[in-house]
Amino acid sequence: MLIELKMTVSGYSRQRVLLHWLSAAVILWTLLTGFLVAGFEVSAHTRESVAFFNVSLTTVFIPFYLWRLFLFFTHTRFSGMRSLSLVEVLALFVHSSIYLIVGAVLVTGVLMMDRPINVFGVVEIAQPLSDPRLIALFVTVHTWACVVLSLLLAAHIGAVIVHEACNHRVLRRMSLRLCGKPGAGRLE
Repeated sequence: MLIELKMTVSGYSRQRVLLHWLSAAVILWTLLTGFLVAGFEVSAHTRESVAFFNVSLTTVFIPFYLWRLFLFFTHTRFSGMRSLSLVEVLALFVHSSIYLIVGAVLVTGVLMMDRPINVFGVVEIAQPLSDPRLIALFVTVHTWACVVLSLLLAAHIGAVIVHEACNHRVLRRMSLRLCGKPGAGRLE
């Protein structure tokens, strides 16, 4: 028995577009700076500053991510998969995978903490785990999840470039919606 599934998305609201760009900024910043301090020789002060800022930023981002995930599922209608083209199936897979992997990165980011989570010096959250072996496991899973997320984002950005090159104005439609004008695109 085949399960039929089709994703159609109603036009993106201004809220969904804002959450998309907020997510893009937070995710790209934390991935780039995280890989920078992990892969290059930087001062201890720079490493600590980036870690502090990224932990604070992503902790504050978690409720926005959960809201975005909620909106994704409530604004997505599933019907029959047979009518989707291969490109649409691939786009659905990549978008769903991005949501899944971002969630994994956020969860493992919290679980890998070996100290309390200091959120911009305002709030401190107790570290959830104390077993060094579990923390080390979550550091490894977090690192690989970040690598996978980077590859998915490269595919996503590549698809946007292809759409733009083919005169499918995805960025323009997302920008118009941001300004409160109609014309949001079909895929985030």
